[in-house]
Amino acid sequence: MAKGGSTVQAVTALALPVAEQLGVSIWDVRFEKEGAGWYLRIFIDKSGGVSIDDCVDFTHAINGPLDDADLIEQAYCLEVSSPGLERELKRDAHFEQCIGEKIRLKTIRPVDGEREFSGTLAGYADGVVTLQGENGARNFPKKDLAWVRLDDFSGFDEA
Repeated sequence: MAKGGSTVQAVTALALPVAEQLGVSIWDVRFEKEGAGWYLRIFIDKSGGVSIDDCVDFTHAINGPLDDADLIEQAYCLEVSSPGLERELKRDAHFEQCIGEKIRLKTIRPVDGEREFSGTLAGYADGVVTLQGENGARNFPKKDLAWVRLDDFSGFDEA
């Protein structure tokens, strides 16, 4: 019944109480076409990390409400997972929650000849990401970014 972004919004609204009941939070919901198939991807999170059992429990708990609500006309594959270590920051709440964390970002167009930057997420306000890097702070409008991800591996050296 719902299309595009409204599908994501409707599924998110349906998933929030299920997540709360299971002690997890919803990090992101995506409804994407890949090849000939559609995928409903729900990323869950919790303090201390998400286990496989959390994903299985959430899958079992959300299946009935999804079927009953009949939000999606076409056949789709449901995937429930953790957002992972290098999780993508998309929503305002993601940026606000991750201030002080190491991040990597990629711009849509080159800035001073570069497209990828890394540093610490120093701030986020009015759709502008402030990145504290080796050469000081830089502001990047979110609308000009291809992606922003946590950089959980920046401190590791290759052996």
